[in-house]
Amino acid sequence: MAGQQSGWGGRPVFVVDGSRTPFIKARGKPGPFSASDLAVAAASPLLMRQPFAPSDFDEVILGCVMPGPNEANIGRVAALRLGCGERVTAWTVQRNCASGLQSIDSAAQNIASGRSGLVLAGGVESMSHAPVLLGTEMVNWLASWNRARTPGARLKTLAALKPVYLRPVIALLRGLTDPVVGLSMGQSAEILAHRFSISREQMDAFALRSHQRLAAGMQSGHLEEIEALYDKRGNVHDHDDGVRADSSMEQLAGLKPAFDRPDGKVTAGNSAQITDGAAWVILAAEDVIGKYDLPVLGQLIDSQWAGLDPAQMGLGPAYAMAPIMQRHNLDSADIDYWEINEAFAAQVLSCLAAWEDTGFCREELGRDMPFCAIDQERLNVDGGAIGIGHPVGASGARIVLHLLKTLERNNARRGMASLCIGGGQGGALLIERAGESPDG
Repeated sequence: MAGQQSGWGGRPVFVVDGSRTPFIKARGKPGPFSASDLAVAAASPLLMRQPFAPSDFDEVILGCVMPGPNEANIGRVAALRLGCGERVTAWTVQRNCASGLQSIDSAAQNIASGRSGLVLAGGVESMSHAPVLLGTEMVNWLASWNRARTPGARLKTLAALKPVYLRPVIALLRGLTDPVVGLSMGQSAEILAHRFSISREQMDAFALRSHQRLAAGMQSGHLEEIEALYDKRGNVHDHDDGVRADSSMEQLAGLKPAFDRPDGKVTAGNSAQITDGAAWVILAAEDVIGKYDLPVLGQLIDSQWAGLDPAQMGLGPAYAMAPIMQRHNLDSADIDYWEINEAFAAQVLSCLAAWEDTGFCREELGRDMPFCAIDQERLNVDGGAIGIGHPVGASGARIVLHLLKTLERNNARRGMASLCIGGGQGGALLIERAGESPDG
């Protein structure tokens, strides 16, 4: 087996296996699994089927945005719980919605440079366990209470307590709002819908298709990377439970705008779901594959990170994918399958529109000509985050793993995985199926 030199410079980087949990929709209270529970549950069966020991990894890298209070450096927590041993280093990365993709990119860089040969990389998020915090006023009051030593001082401090101090700070809502431009992710999607004239009907149709494709993919056995979960009550979780196979355009049309009332177009129905889940991939250098006689799903060819206006963060995939395409002299028809994370229907549709817009490509991407249109029959073929869910730390790893599985299932050659990132960034990864040359 001979691989191409990686886009990171140096040794080729291969993915040999991967797995994920089902994505479990948040339903208003903490779900059955913490983030580290999800990470361990996703990786345990993956590691058990390998011909090497968990302690043979050079490092473990895990993407996570909001680990729990008992999960500091959750990558290390997961590695130790998985039996990797104390000598296997482990660390956590955070790049908002693309944290799982960042973990894979970081692993690829270390393998390409020769610093590592075998890496477990992935992402996790238990969004239903996002913390509920106390505001600054309440924290200050508690500090005063702690300093009050006499009964008189405590009575005085107690009298200063105001009911408004007890108002909780919902960390999840704060995390989904950009602190620089003051817009929620949904409001940024509304801006894109206006900029590219994306209608509510188009957005709802895209959302409906996401659910329908996921339901069809589940029925056809296209989600074999999922490992079942068993909670403490004995319940089995073996599929992405946010899927709504019976949804309809009429039902979606009846939903009210979620972010720009009363005239907005972005609703809960055409947005990604708040979800818990984890996904992992095993990356290896060529000599390690030979040493353990490992199978190969595909090779990681190149990656790109891009920055843009946070108010239009949803266009991140267009900015990130374009340099990769240009470096490899590719156009849309050269990509067999695409995975673009569905943060919002408006966001993906805007990326597709920008991709073939002459003015956008010239002014924003530095291209004289636009790209050819992306064939939507080859985009998110088994559904996306609108149907599956978007546990923000995990989604980047999920789309890479599923893209590799899609290429394998269809005997296809080349794929592109990409996400928009809160804060105004985009990330993309070019993948080729092992054993296939880019020219034939």
